[in-house]
Amino acid sequence: MKKAKTGGLGRGLGALGLGKDALTLPTDPPPEEKTETAAAPAGIPAELSIDVIQPNRFQPRREFDEAALEELRESIAQHGILQPVTVRDIGAGKYELIAGERRLRAAKMAGLTTVPAFFRTANDAEMAEMALIENLQREDLNPIEEAHAYQRLLTEFKLSQEQLARRVARSRSAIANSVRLLRLAKEVQAFIANGVLTMGQARPLLALETAALQREAAEYIQEHELSARGVEALVKRLAKDPNALKKSAPPKPEKKPDLFVREAEERLTRSLGTKVRIQTGREEGKGRLEISYFSAEDLERLLSLLTTSADGAAKEDKRAALRAFSTQKFTV
Repeated sequence: MKKAKTGGLGRGLGALGLGKDALTLPTDPPPEEKTETAAAPAGIPAELSIDVIQPNRFQPRREFDEAALEELRESIAQHGILQPVTVRDIGAGKYELIAGERRLRAAKMAGLTTVPAFFRTANDAEMAEMALIENLQREDLNPIEEAHAYQRLLTEFKLSQEQLARRVARSRSAIANSVRLLRLAKEVQAFIANGVLTMGQARPLLALETAALQREAAEYIQEHELSARGVEALVKRLAKDPNALKKSAPPKPEKKPDLFVREAEERLTRSLGTKVRIQTGREEGKGRLEISYFSAEDLERLLSLLTTSADGAAKEDKRAALRAFSTQKFTV
């Protein structure tokens, strides 16, 4: 994903009438703003119970790195929260988070009962845009999360692509290309979200008519590490003959189709974000499960997903390593 242009994002918020203070986490909440918490001097956040803070409904980020959250938890446990979260009052003694979900999650993990918070006034459209822009600035979103965030702003708040482009300081074509990714097969979207496919590799697949063909092409791209230009050539080939890859593949012994196995492959592919193949054995109920990875980082990601628990010693070693570096970690 291309880096966000932070200078342009300020202009986008100005189009909403939010001003440049909404661009970054605020340091001076408006003095006239009142909340149900005890009044705090201007520029000083108030302590707010974690129990009364609700998640941001418009948070575009769907995945939170567990290792990074653990590091942040260690930092908060030792140093506290150095950057307050930002919330809005939604009545009945409840508040909705505007910015700072990682900090809030880590604070809960650290056992905190309160967090420092600034208070802002924002409507739903402003909430959604601020959440998107904060993540774009910090480059926290993968391309699919970004596409979903754009799509939500377009549909829920009746914005045109041109209007949205101005507000988030992107070109209209960038918005259009991003949203078009959501037309890809779910498995292909998972490949993009997990970094297995780049946008340059994935975008040409939109020309393929069926989800099955898109998925087949995506797996071929991974296996053969095709460049964007190579993908374009592959798509042209498949557009002329959808069975081209099957014809070029080495012959395989015919097997009776097993719908359960095929469904299991598709579910695992969606869940793991990579190619998964199940080969049934000669004996009923036995077979082999193959999970493909395409880089050291991809293998590490899969290990993290598949490892549900570690032995106590390994966990303690991790905690000790985190504590050793905790003096250099700061909450951001």
